[in-house]
Amino acid sequence: MSKTKWRSVDGIVLLNKPIGLSSNQALQRVRRLYRAAKAGHTGALDPLATGMLPLCLGEGTKFSQFLLDADKRYITCIQLGKRTTTGDREGDVLTDEPIPILTDDELELVLNRFRGEIEQIPPMYSALKHEGKPLYEYARQGIVIERKRRTVTISNLTLVSRTEDTLTLDIQCTKGTYIRTIGEDIGEALGCGAHLHSLHRVSSAGYSPEGMLSLEEFESIAEQGEAELDTYLMTMDTAVAHLDKVELPPQDTIEMLFGRSAVNATSLDNGTLVRLYDGSNKRFLGLGVIKGVFIRPHRLVNTSELVNN
Repeated sequence: MSKTKWRSVDGIVLLNKPIGLSSNQALQRVRRLYRAAKAGHTGALDPLATGMLPLCLGEGTKFSQFLLDADKRYITCIQLGKRTTTGDREGDVLTDEPIPILTDDELELVLNRFRGEIEQIPPMYSALKHEGKPLYEYARQGIVIERKRRTVTISNLTLVSRTEDTLTLDIQCTKGTYIRTIGEDIGEALGCGAHLHSLHRVSSAGYSPEGMLSLEEFESIAEQGEAELDTYLMTMDTAVAHLDKVELPPQDTIEMLFGRSAVNATSLDNGTLVRLYDGSNKRFLGLGVIKGVFIRPHRLVNTSELVNN
């Protein structure tokens, strides 16, 4: 079997992660199709979960933290009446209790407790680490680690549909929110317990779900050649599109390329992060930070070919 010859490829692609694969397994599948020398994902989805998984390739990995920190939107189905060991359908059933009969108005009163700023205790079956090991490794050994409460914000929680024993919810939330925990906590608030039946991430960091491709679609495109595959790469500055844009004049572009500060011609506040572009060819240079009368380099992309020219 020939060894993969990796190449330099920069940008971001949106994978519609299939059920059954870990985020890293899915990442490696796409990485091999691109033969990308460097790649990383931006916020793990459990094997049970599907949906948007932004993948950063090459220099795009320098901006993955901004995608990790961004808001996410999910569609989830919660199974009422049963608590499980893992908080989802893959765990063993711990309790099976009758489900209360509630009107839509009564249910809304319960759901309203989970809107806005709420506190959560991260689940044991999570990738959160304790002493270098994911919590789920302790959980599989029957070890319970004390976890600190964390504050998250649920900017939207809408009841999409309901049956006698399920609730389908549309949830938009800040980073670090555990939808599994929301499901369990809603079950506790209803007095019958609950677990997550399914989870689909609709969007992340404002990326449109229409831009997602499945693994099968990526594989089909790859059969047409890498040039065709590369047309599906989004530019890496889409990860920081929420930041103010600054176009540098030629001399300041040169200063920035050599890691030196440029003149601050903006009216932005001190400490503001900005997207930097070469004003001549509109090329994305990376990020700078406003420091008084200067814009200092913060996180620049590799522009060695421009420097050498």
